[in-house]
Amino acid sequence: MKDSPYLPRLARIEEIRVETVGRRPIKTFRVSLKDGGTFTFAPGQCVMVSVMGVGEAIFAVSSPPKGDGYIEFSVMKLGRVTSALHRAEVGETLGIRGPYGRPFPVEEWRGRDLLIIGGGIGAAPLRSLIGYVLSHREEYGSLTVLYGARSSRDLCYREEMRAWAERNDVSLHLTIDRPEEGWDGLVGMVPDVLREMKPSPENTVAVTCGPPIMIKFVMEALADMGFPPEDIYTTLERRMKCGIGKCGRCNIGPLYVCKDGPVFSYAEILKVSRNAGGGGVL
Repeated sequence: MKDSPYLPRLARIEEIRVETVGRRPIKTFRVSLKDGGTFTFAPGQCVMVSVMGVGEAIFAVSSPPKGDGYIEFSVMKLGRVTSALHRAEVGETLGIRGPYGRPFPVEEWRGRDLLIIGGGIGAAPLRSLIGYVLSHREEYGSLTVLYGARSSRDLCYREEMRAWAERNDVSLHLTIDRPEEGWDGLVGMVPDVLREMKPSPENTVAVTCGPPIMIKFVMEALADMGFPPEDIYTTLERRMKCGIGKCGRCNIGPLYVCKDGPVFSYAEILKVSRNAGGGGVL
């Protein structure tokens, strides 16, 4: 059992931050391994988190890889495991498996401009990516971030967003779906705002994550604006279950999200869709 891929490492909850409140609240958990070890991962990868006696679920790592002994993941309260996590307190023990999946190819993107497009809880893996880019800022070109949610109360990582907005090397655009009293940011669905922005595809890599319907329309908008499919990326970690390619729950055609993803280019998604007879992947 010592070498079993199903055996989690024990982790202590060090900090819990409330990101959003309301019908589907979101909390961010910072954990450290109880054996004192470090957790090596790359932006875009996921971890399986287990609550003892309840079950486990997969989450994108939302913190950048700093090698400081901590990892963070953000949880929207939806089901049994996520509800148990929302009841958890600092000091409690969780199980951690992973990291799993193919990360963002950040080394291939060096020297290029980056356009990051997120919606709701989909900001979690993008936060890890943005944090990585900011810590290696001289290796990349311009950084533009478009992030939206249903309302201002549903926007995650507000403190970090404020910090990004104050930087002169980040262009941050925040939007909510409908007008709201006191809101002075953009108003409109993320794909619509993206089309209004009209970003240039020249030397630019676009990365998006959010609700599947948002990803679908964002990718279509980017393609319409001239972005090559191989320069558009997303993550599909919501399809992952076991994390190691055994359960077969996360396959899209011949690919397994937990092994071949969760990061995919739009070119890969289109290829799988064509081979599946035109059926949608998202």
